[in-house]
Amino acid sequence: MSEVSSLTGRLLVATPALADPNFDRAVVLLLDHDEEGSLGVILNRPTPVGVGDILESWAALAGEPGVVFQGGPVSLDSALGVAVVPGEGNDKTGASAVVGDGPLGWRRVHGAIGLVDLEAPPELLAAALGSLRIFAGYAGWGPGQLEEELVEGAWYVVESEPGDVSSPDPSQLWRAVLRRQRNELAMVATYPDDPSLN
Repeated sequence: MSEVSSLTGRLLVATPALADPNFDRAVVLLLDHDEEGSLGVILNRPTPVGVGDILESWAALAGEPGVVFQGGPVSLDSALGVAVVPGEGNDKTGASAVVGDGPLGWRRVHGAIGLVDLEAPPELLAAALGSLRIFAGYAGWGPGQLEEELVEGAWYVVESEPGDVSSPDPSQLWRAVLRRQRNELAMVATYPDDPSLN
């Protein structure tokens, strides 16, 4: 990739200036980013729909809260599974707890984070998965669109951590991700929900 530096595996954290209600205080994990565009899922939008209500066979593997998350405003009738495989991408010796590129039915996105083939039998992955989250829909950008939004100051780009995918308290993820930054972004975590009340 020459013109577009890949942000795959990183987080987009909505700035307080981002006016689109679809992305208010959103934390987006980028699953793909290249010259053809970008695709990610919003990690902090749980729905009231249980995983068992739409994908019963995967419900036992879904982390808490065991609900479907709204991954973004595009293709809300489609489901994506994102999972962390412990031991993948973390060992500095190059050794891996899982042979090859990970377990069958899982495709690495970045480090220990990958996409799950929801058509595969869950028992193929059950022993390997550390956490699984199911998303309805996704966030998508055409060629150059995300780069324009970055220039406009709509997003902060930060490193992801495997625990972001399975945060037990998604309502606090925006603040938690900002708070762990070692620069002025940590102060943005204190930004009020409604600045007019300040």
